[in-house]
Amino acid sequence: MAGGSGTRLWPLSRAGYPKQFLVLAGNSSLFQQAAHRLNQLATDDIQLKPPEIVGNEEHRFLVLDQLRETGIEPCGVLLEPMGRNTAPALTLAALQALESGEDPVLVVTPADQTVGNGEAFTSALQKAIRQASGGAIVILGITPDRAETGYGYIRSQAEGAEVAVAEFVEKPDAETAARYVADGHYFWNSGMFVLRASVWMKALERFRPDIAEATRKSWAQRKVDAKFVRPGKEEFAAIPSESVDYAVMERCPGSDIALRMVELDAGWNDLGAWEAVWQVAEKDAQGNAAQGDAIFSDCQNTLVHATSRLVSVVGLQDVVVVETPDAILVSDRSRSQEVKKIVAKLDAEKRGEQTLHRKVHRPWGWYDSIDSGERFQVKRIMVKPGASLSLQMHHHRAEHWIVVSGTAEITNGDKVLLLSENQSTYIPLGQTHRLANPGKVPLEIIEVQSGSYLGEDDIVRFEDTYGRN
Repeated sequence: MAGGSGTRLWPLSRAGYPKQFLVLAGNSSLFQQAAHRLNQLATDDIQLKPPEIVGNEEHRFLVLDQLRETGIEPCGVLLEPMGRNTAPALTLAALQALESGEDPVLVVTPADQTVGNGEAFTSALQKAIRQASGGAIVILGITPDRAETGYGYIRSQAEGAEVAVAEFVEKPDAETAARYVADGHYFWNSGMFVLRASVWMKALERFRPDIAEATRKSWAQRKVDAKFVRPGKEEFAAIPSESVDYAVMERCPGSDIALRMVELDAGWNDLGAWEAVWQVAEKDAQGNAAQGDAIFSDCQNTLVHATSRLVSVVGLQDVVVVETPDAILVSDRSRSQEVKKIVAKLDAEKRGEQTLHRKVHRPWGWYDSIDSGERFQVKRIMVKPGASLSLQMHHHRAEHWIVVSGTAEITNGDKVLLLSENQSTYIPLGQTHRLANPGKVPLEIIEVQSGSYLGEDDIVRFEDTYGRN
């Protein structure tokens, strides 16, 4: 499940490039790490099928690009036209899995978690798969190593050779969390579930038939475009928004549905806020953690995440500093969950910093808005080998293009030009044009826009390889 927005990790995580696609721990994105972990589960009695990804329409090319880098080919990418929480997302995956006529065991995991011990993770999941193959719903319960108030808890009880889920408990206060940890029967709810596709559908139809029926209607109106599967948009909008926990899992204890728990002690973290990023990061003797170019002086237990310049901090304790080219966050580390309030304010004021970075990724590459002023804007643009932008025109701006590296194939009105390093061309206002990279190395250009309006919505597309309007 890769459709989250990660608002509590702003300004690094934004709606257009959320946390699951960021490298926050290790050398690959959280999404890539999740795909790799699941790819290790095969044994003599466990056969793997390619993963199903449930994500956002806006992130579809990010999903494919990042999976391509791992060498993993998905069996399908289910694209939600809008967010409806995890219960409809899992229902889409179950309906897709049942299309083959089989009833596979689904290993359901968010795409934005980290695991320190891969072997322990694999062993726990394999155990859960074997239990789920017999018809049980199995939840991964995380062994708590502290009195955490930011997670929901599972109360477990022995049931023969297996462990049953007796109760789900909401996020506790500090005193209650400490009591849970001391008790030894309480575990963090990881949000990872293992169950057969048919078992999920039967449980959902029992407890929330409205969600099941509405999702089936949306699925019936789906459209398939290569790896992309798009449920019916109008029908999907009518689905009640609900989590897997509230819709089904919390209703199972006390029923005849077998709800089991497998303990996971593998250095798990959901990186839900900057406090969690600090917890998993490497630290110096004073407890400081740095990503990027950072200098500490007389600081303790402080996190600095710098992306584009030197960040120097003096005399800080228990503070988070996150620097990006267009926004900086400074927060008390213990209050980093409240960053979502900043995102809500940005959204209410209709500011772009909650949606996009200065550097914006596109299916053909990316652009970085490096300077702007009255009636002008300067962008650095990278086009992947073999990729092209749409055939388009602008009503309100003209453009100059200067090739920095690589080879550019440029459609400029009725002319097609090949330009190489240090060559340039001019696109008049209203002229139909296109930029493409016919070479085998990335193409980089500098684009200078000038005109009365320079917004991204001043684009009229005539042709587009990626199906955008």
